[in-house]
Amino acid sequence: MHIITEAPVFSDNKILTEGTFMQTNDAQNSWFMPAEWAPHAATWMAFPHNQALWEHAWGVTLADVQLDFARVANAIARFEPVKMVVDPSAVARAQELCGPNVELFELAINDSWCRDSGPSFVCHPRLGTAGVDWRFNAWGGKSAFDLDESLARRLLNGLGLECFDTPLTNEGGAIHVDGQGTLITTESVLLNANRNPGMSKAEMEAIFSRLLGVKKTIWLPGDPDYVTGDMTDGHVDGVCAFARPGALLVDATRDASSVYAEVVRENRRALELATDAQGRRFEMLELFEASDAVDQGAEVFCASYTNFYIANGAIIMPAYGIAADDEAAATLRLAFPEREVVPVRINHLAHGGGGVHCITQQQPAWPLSGVQA
Repeated sequence: MHIITEAPVFSDNKILTEGTFMQTNDAQNSWFMPAEWAPHAATWMAFPHNQALWEHAWGVTLADVQLDFARVANAIARFEPVKMVVDPSAVARAQELCGPNVELFELAINDSWCRDSGPSFVCHPRLGTAGVDWRFNAWGGKSAFDLDESLARRLLNGLGLECFDTPLTNEGGAIHVDGQGTLITTESVLLNANRNPGMSKAEMEAIFSRLLGVKKTIWLPGDPDYVTGDMTDGHVDGVCAFARPGALLVDATRDASSVYAEVVRENRRALELATDAQGRRFEMLELFEASDAVDQGAEVFCASYTNFYIANGAIIMPAYGIAADDEAAATLRLAFPEREVVPVRINHLAHGGGGVHCITQQQPAWPLSGVQA
């Protein structure tokens, strides 16, 4: 395993604003964000190192969290390359835990949620792959982000890929796309005053159209922080996930009296009323949350099985060592019969408020085969 350090590899590259993006683009925008099930060149992750954050804020031992991250990385590495960003302080530990198909990139970072601080990769039929550098402010300033706000740009620079800048504060976990023009997001995140004060839905939808090739944005209510304590303010990857165009796996709970049950009902209702970019109503399959795994003493805990990750030929599923894991795995096998469902224990990671999807970011393979823009 070799280490790629920042100094010789990560230098300034071309950063395109949205205006420049439009000038250099085709007359009709052909950039689009592929669905997660499109073939991957690699999965990007970031190794946890912030002991004060994990142990004092979330109440779990950093060493245990690092084991969870490494288990996820090594599970994905059976199916595709994994590229792991590692803070200089944690290189030795990452080398100890990560397998030979996990490539380490030494970069200074604050935290370990690559889905949110990393780039969203986009593709073009002629121009190949590029990335979107959303403005990142740590979910509305909930923790330090002086290093992570530039992570997407640094990764794209290191890869030699064009970086599309945007005024939109966003995180990768706040959006899901189907690769056919549909994007699902939540009002509780993007319309939150801690992300984009003064920006309208129409302005955001125009950005999604230009940068991601989105034809229709579906807005769910989400899960505001003041309702359940979700530090992300209700990322969509804890609410639902595409199984294929026109089909969704949706988070569900059997505790009808809980505060979260109302959140589930409101999001489900919005999905039932929605149609995608192709005019289809959604088929929906329920994934009941891992309520028995929740640590009642935890400030936050991610118990959503919809927070899975689609790798090449596999579904990497959050698991908690409870009976509900088997039910969730069976549902995922039904939704993805052509993929191997791989449960990975994440009990310590879940104390940080995220799951498998939150710590992974797909880089699409190029050229894309059989993928419709």
